[in-house]
Amino acid sequence: MTTAAASSPRTYQVRTYGCQMNVHDSERISGLLEQAGYVRAADSGDDPDVVVFNTCAVRENADNRLYGNLGHLRPVKDRHPGMQIAVGGCLAQKDRGDIVRKAPWVDVVFGTHNIGALPVLLERARHNAAAEVEILESLDIFPSTLPTRRESTYAGWVSISVGCNNTCTFCIVPALRGKEKDRRPGDVLSEVRALVDEGVLEVTLLGQNVNSYGVEFGDRYAFGKLLRACGDIDGLERVRFTSPHPKDFTDDVIAAMAETPNVCHSLHMPLQSGSDDVLRAMRRSYRSDRYLGIIEKVRAAMPDAAITTDIIVGFPGETEADFQRTLDVVRAARFSSAFTFQYSKRPGTPAATMADQLPKQVVQERYERLIACVEEITWAENKRLLGETVEVLVAVGEGRKDERTGRMSGRARDGRLVHFATGAAGAIGQLGAPGAIGQPGAPGAAGAAGQLGAVGSAAGRIRPGDIVHTTVTYAAPHHLNADGEPLSHRRTRAGDAAEAGRSPRTPGVLLGLPTIGAPAAAPAPTTGCAAH
Repeated sequence: MTTAAASSPRTYQVRTYGCQMNVHDSERISGLLEQAGYVRAADSGDDPDVVVFNTCAVRENADNRLYGNLGHLRPVKDRHPGMQIAVGGCLAQKDRGDIVRKAPWVDVVFGTHNIGALPVLLERARHNAAAEVEILESLDIFPSTLPTRRESTYAGWVSISVGCNNTCTFCIVPALRGKEKDRRPGDVLSEVRALVDEGVLEVTLLGQNVNSYGVEFGDRYAFGKLLRACGDIDGLERVRFTSPHPKDFTDDVIAAMAETPNVCHSLHMPLQSGSDDVLRAMRRSYRSDRYLGIIEKVRAAMPDAAITTDIIVGFPGETEADFQRTLDVVRAARFSSAFTFQYSKRPGTPAATMADQLPKQVVQERYERLIACVEEITWAENKRLLGETVEVLVAVGEGRKDERTGRMSGRARDGRLVHFATGAAGAIGQLGAPGAIGQPGAPGAAGAAGQLGAVGSAAGRIRPGDIVHTTVTYAAPHHLNADGEPLSHRRTRAGDAAEAGRSPRTPGVLLGLPTIGAPAAAPAPTTGCAAH
């Protein structure tokens, strides 16, 4: 490497598709690259030296989207000698060497089990001037041992498990993510404490099936215990989790949610279908009565709970009567939000070869009726909050119209999106899109946590990561508005970090990764996270 190259670090950009697990994996990819000496590309329009696609394979259009974007990058790479393109994630795990055959200008292909190899593969591809494809069949090291560049000062993802032991006939995830692997509770809690030490107020515990957590070490009540243990962490104000599976949902988890003050009363529990026949064909080991029974128990323990779900329309063999049963369950469950999908045939899944694949026009028509039903209910549920006071954790990038409307946005404790007026205090919260935070610094900032800012003063300016209490004045199917003066505003260490342009870094274990360009600054010590 030349002296000029060494003094000018290579830049990178990560493009993420798919679920929360992929979003968190992208934080690890960024952390790995920055630990190896790369720097994040500025939003100035300059072409980055490395573009990493972290892909999803759950939907059929994921393939088209990836190859379309790769095609758009080819002339960019031709104009930019030395530029590298890497493809990782679930689609890379599925397509493997096909990616390089279809797009020979791709330099690196890596899978879901070897994220940590990316810097090595990039350097090897540069040295050999040839594509590197490395796909492992099982997990190399647990991803949370890798360094992580967190995208938020106030909220963090924490993986408690990876992989899935279920065999749903429509789902390709187990084939791409592997069997469930659980982290030890102590490791999870160490990572949570490390984030809180840096000012993070909210964590979301991640797993393909969080409430089967503990299967590897033989404790079927491990997830409820983990939620309660999170309640003992000083400074942790909100705990969320996603996603549970109805077949594993136990009463002790409901009790832990209800009895642990910092566990939010929000639950995302996939339904997929309200028809028992379709659930059976999907190999979902619960039925609609069991599902609604869980919801009844949750609402008995937490009347304010907001419940969201996933629903698939048009599964092979779904009849009009089956679809009507789905609508019946939606009306009975009174979801606060639903992620709705048209069935997508995925090669390699049992459902892809089932008879009675439905015509596109039938699926589309049912999908539109489902959307109308869901929005009628979510709008009615949101209207029930008119005049109520909500606690909002101020966020970045949640409100696309905020700059024009003069509002800021954030999430209530139950997960609902709230757009609120900032009042006379104004806001300094327009700090750019997530991921545009600047260089890291020391954790938190002294003296600001817990201070109640006076709305209207300079000290009371509202920032991402701060906490606001405000009154709901308008309800829409997908959000709430609060257009009056905020009732209170609490400045937080997360807000201090956002104002200073810092984001939490979770250092991990690095074993012989190459360094490109200038070495990264030594990370601040954390409370045990590096030993995972």
